[in-house]
Amino acid sequence: MKENVQQILDHFHIEQFQHDLIHWFVKEQRDLPWRKEKDPYKIWVSEVMLQQTRVDTVIPYFYKFIEKFPTLDALADAEEKEVLKAWEGLGYYSRIRNLHAAVKEVKEKYNGCVPASKEQFSSLKGVGPYTTGAVLSIAYDIPEPAVDGNVMRVLSRIFYITDDIAKGSTRKKFEQLVSCIIAHDNPSDFNQALMELGALICTPKNPSCLLCPVQRHCRAFAEGMEKQLPVKTKAKAPKHVAFRAIVLVNEDGNILIEKRPSSGLLANLWQFPNDEHAPTADDQTFIKEISERYGVVTRSVQQIGTFQHVFSHVVWHIEAYKGEAIGLTVDIPTRKWVTIEELASYAFPVVYQKIWQAYE
Repeated sequence: MKENVQQILDHFHIEQFQHDLIHWFVKEQRDLPWRKEKDPYKIWVSEVMLQQTRVDTVIPYFYKFIEKFPTLDALADAEEKEVLKAWEGLGYYSRIRNLHAAVKEVKEKYNGCVPASKEQFSSLKGVGPYTTGAVLSIAYDIPEPAVDGNVMRVLSRIFYITDDIAKGSTRKKFEQLVSCIIAHDNPSDFNQALMELGALICTPKNPSCLLCPVQRHCRAFAEGMEKQLPVKTKAKAPKHVAFRAIVLVNEDGNILIEKRPSSGLLANLWQFPNDEHAPTADDQTFIKEISERYGVVTRSVQQIGTFQHVFSHVVWHIEAYKGEAIGLTVDIPTRKWVTIEELASYAFPVVYQKIWQAYE
């Protein structure tokens, strides 16, 4: 692998590339809230939010999250319920559960200071090579590579690399490559510039090559092959799962909610009663199963809509209903009757928020 990287860098003008890239970034970078200061905690939060989520979506969440948890200690001391509620709508909830666990460890082990040591920071829960490189380079000016899909796309074109970027070995090659070309006197701007170039210019489809500040360094552009790169094997088609959910209201006007399991998809979030196991059953069978499972008499059931929720590996198709319920006394902590006002303090997956909006 080392020889391959050296061959890739033969005749490549590293210092000129660094200059062209950083000069462009300093002039053209977007005004983003996490770039206003070098607080490693806020940079860390932003990097976790930006994983698999668009910048435009993240910005308002970042402002609200930092307003609620302005310091690492504030997040570490917060209850999981309020942390999940602050994250509600961003999805990929394992990100925030891992971050919450990691900041608690930082508070206990490192007196609330995000460690500048690669070994210490990368050992925290949920912190992988990309997050390590991004936070250490941006916050502490440590020349660590921060390689994500964006960066691999840019560099696969710059260096005309046809390795499959879905493979772990390819990511390692790119990390080694960035280690060789990173600007040691300004790793913060260098890493951010690569990411910014991928976001604004070197986009997945129809890259704006004529506006690219490092076009003269790009081998794929010289060969007219920029649209064919990067090479990536297609992911498996997602599994489709159909089930039903119901908003049940009792005589007091309270709503029945239940907590999802503490592990797995959307862990510890709340939802309405549902049945994932009988998607082909008719309405009467569904009502009977819900009534038996929750110990209620269910009546006046009406369909309120059909909803879809797309994950990376599975797609939920949910038929949603509303109905009246009589007879349930809840005595387990994962199942509650709550008022409409109380409902607002519980974190729900986006699809259940949509079901509630349709009910209202």
